[in-house]
Amino acid sequence: MEEKPAAETHSGCFVCETAIPFLKNIVPPDTREHFRNSRVEFLKGIRTLIDHKISRLSHQDLKGTHVTVE
Repeated sequence: MEEKPAAETHSGCFVCETAIPFLKNIVPPDTREHFRNSRVEFLKGIRTLIDHKISRLSHQDLKGTHVTVE
């Protein structure tokens, strides 16, 4: 069985294999939970902006008035 060089066995990027595990080890779990909740609240805010825009586009007011001509 041939042994592969170290460069070929490396399957991920620096961020995925080094930086993220390092940060997970130094950031306390309660801090991670706060950041996760922050991301959720940010996405909820984006959702309300999208919902508002959809409702404005769905309920466009008619311009002008209807006049009966004799």
